[in-house]
Amino acid sequence: MRPSGRNLDTMRPISIETDVTRHAEGSCLIKCGDTHVLCTASLEERVPPFLRNTGQGWVTAEYGMLPRATHTRMNREAKRGQSGRTQEIQRLIGRSLRACVDRNALGERQITVDCDVIQADGGTRCASITGGWVALRLAVNKLMKAGDIVTDPLTDHVAAVSCGVYAGQNVLDLDYPEDSEAGVDGNFILTGAKRLIEVQMSAEGATFTREQMNGLLDLAEKGVDELVAAQKNAVA
Repeated sequence: MRPSGRNLDTMRPISIETDVTRHAEGSCLIKCGDTHVLCTASLEERVPPFLRNTGQGWVTAEYGMLPRATHTRMNREAKRGQSGRTQEIQRLIGRSLRACVDRNALGERQITVDCDVIQADGGTRCASITGGWVALRLAVNKLMKAGDIVTDPLTDHVAAVSCGVYAGQNVLDLDYPEDSEAGVDGNFILTGAKRLIEVQMSAEGATFTREQMNGLLDLAEKGVDELVAAQKNAVA
């Protein structure tokens, strides 16, 4: 039995509320169970130096956790400096979102997706990627409505979910009690067409088999199907 009482292949409740901030070109509050992340997409008419005069755009991301997003208070990273974990996660978010962006169609402009964890209960990077895509979609919609771009630069959905081996069984969408005790922990980032963007898997307490890995991927595909459906509802 999972601590939450969920079935092995059951996701936590998912909700995505859009347009939650006034100034950002795209924004949403995504809730995956008790993990809540505010995602905003900000448009800038500039690109990094290595893309100047190329006609190509750029999508990047930043990630952070509020001091009391977890059980005990953390010092703000503005005070103590960014951790290696934060840098790794925000690079992952940026890579994942760029995987389904036609940067030529976007034109020479940058969209920065900020993901701020309000409350953490496992799977914050996955929620950030899933919600980040929604914020990005909304920002692109504004560009297209204004006539600044004529071809949709987003080629597919991007969503992410965690899967792992808990108490010897493959489970979908780990919350913190499961994540902290999982023998195998994995993050799966997929497109709406179920093409893999990135897989992060590690044995925390024991090694795993190819059969177990395939089973976790099957669970991830099921979870991503549900996340993409929630994204479609949010931006409809």
